[in-house]
Amino acid sequence: MPPSIEPPFGVYVHVPFCASRCGYCDFNTYTASELDGSGASPDGWLEAVRAELALAARTVGPRPVETVFIGGGTPSLLGAERLGLVMDAIRAEFPLAPGAEVTTESNPESTSPEFFAGLAAAGFTRVSLGMQSAAQHVLAVLDRRHTPGRAVEAAKEARAAGIGHVNLDLIYATPGETDDDLHRSLDAVLDGGVDHVSAYALIVEDGTALARRVRRGELPAPDDDVAATRYEILDSRLSEAGLRWYEVSNWAVPDRDAACRHNLGYWRDGDWWGVGPGAHSHVDGARWWNVKHPARYAAALTAGRTPEAGREELTDSERYTERVMLRLRLAEGLPLDMLDAAGRGAVAVAVDDGLLEPAPFDAGRAVLTPRGRLLADRVITDVLTAPVPR
Repeated sequence: MPPSIEPPFGVYVHVPFCASRCGYCDFNTYTASELDGSGASPDGWLEAVRAELALAARTVGPRPVETVFIGGGTPSLLGAERLGLVMDAIRAEFPLAPGAEVTTESNPESTSPEFFAGLAAAGFTRVSLGMQSAAQHVLAVLDRRHTPGRAVEAAKEARAAGIGHVNLDLIYATPGETDDDLHRSLDAVLDGGVDHVSAYALIVEDGTALARRVRRGELPAPDDDVAATRYEILDSRLSEAGLRWYEVSNWAVPDRDAACRHNLGYWRDGDWWGVGPGAHSHVDGARWWNVKHPARYAAALTAGRTPEAGREELTDSERYTERVMLRLRLAEGLPLDMLDAAGRGAVAVAVDDGLLEPAPFDAGRAVLTPRGRLLADRVITDVLTAPVPR
């Protein structure tokens, strides 16, 4: 029997701090006023991160880290020096693989040429900037504080500083957005010269300020048909500019190795350790997650306890479901030999329905067509709920 191949290993670091709360956001983030009196601080967070990284190294051993992703929240609020200290802490506990991808998310308003120069010096290879839209009225609906042109300026500053890969995030189908607004946003993105774009349809999450506004009738709910049209605009414009979809919501320049390797690790069933308040981890078929509040997180590690809030061992059925859900969203597709008989039957029907490409199917993979990408959730559901053939 050939030796098993260990999956790639990544480290995710969650920064829970934000200057203000966006109306659509339901992430585990906190403003300064929300943390007032709790004892939580960036310096306390950093010390707790160091302690959790030491715990991770004792648990998984000296596995080479192939990708690092610092997300949030707003990591750029920490400044380049503190983000460099996070990388120093990772290097102190784990070997970085040659050519490791090192990413941080950033809010354009808390960046500068000096910030990006500091990131480059600290070994960051990739920056992901939250742009959302180039239309001021759309940013206002989303409660975003940056000015429309700042994200593109920041992208250019990052490239000039020597950051190899730069992503801009877009949100589309926001109430009040028009097709022209989206075209102007795409004009701005392409002017920024980035090699990666992420674009997500707006989702109204329960418990957010946006959800309350929709419930009160102040804003209409996002329209699925409008979202589909906007997605087609996005895909057409980005494809014409030389970016290719590699996951339903992500496009990259193919000959620059610009796809986000850290996120591909999630989608391909890799292993990662999530460091920080509320962070999730997945190693060897086990998943666990940390306590959410930064003060409780730091207190646990200061006391020598694990910050873990819960854990589950994935069953074979759960792993099967996740593989179908995640790999079907990739342009590389889902290998048919990963499917059971019912799933293979559903895939054959999806090919006949024009939702999966015929040629990859004949070669043993399920790959979404452009129409299939619009109906990806339906394809996934059909594959997972298909009856076993008699």
